Amino acid sequence: MVAVTFLFLCFWAVGVHGDLSRIQVTLEPDRPSLRVQLSHTAHLRCCYSATRGAVETTWFISIQTVNGTSAPQGVDRRDNHVTVDGGNLTAAGVMCHTLILREARLNDSGLYQCFLNHSALRPSVYTHGTFLQVYRPMVKILDISESTKNSILTAEGMLLMVAVLLHGTMMLRKMKKLNQLKKKRVKEEEENIYEGLNLEECCSTYDQIQRSLVQGPYQDVGNMIMEEEEIQLEKP
Repeated sequence: MVAVTFLFLCFWAVGVHGDLSRIQVTLEPDRPSLRVQLSHTAHLRCCYSATRGAVETTWFISIQTVNGTSAPQGVDRRDNHVTVDGGNLTAAGVMCHTLILREARLNDSGLYQCFLNHSALRPSVYTHGTFLQVYRPMVKILDISESTKNSILTAEGMLLMVAVLLHGTMMLRKMKKLNQLKKKRVKEEEENIYEGLNLEECCSTYDQIQRSLVQGPYQDVGNMIMEEEEIQLEKP
């Protein structure tokens, strides 16, 4: 019984010692993204706080492939444009590591993370990471300042307003001229409505109408015979 109790105390002491020697890491928030112009310098940081010891830090980059997958790979510290510092401990007990990329290239774009590793750290930890985007600047055809652009836009607006006013004025004058011509044409038609008529023919036609109304639509047979005789007597 004494031996069993002794073994139990030994195992309990080993377990407590293992828990005390285990390192605990607390990750600090990283910058989500960073956009850097081509051939400029990029500064990337990862920060964390660790208890009961220091951890080994390695920078990794994850590049998305054509099929949409990505796998982290270690940053080549032998590259001349890559600089990694040893880490700086702040007053609050936060350890920060900085990765410097001089003359950033387009293929430097990707997700950068710090890999934290230690024998007493189980499991190993990746920081949140920062996505770096290296972009090529647009080439300006005309290098114009903002004040000059504003002046050009103001001049364009004034020219457009003048063009609209001129067009509207010309349309109004055209409509006014058309209305005047229309009124003049109507007046001339009213004045010339009786021109070209023969007044003698009008009078003879009027007399015939009056005579027919006086005589009526019917005539006596005797009158018709007398008229025929008169017509015959008039012949030579």
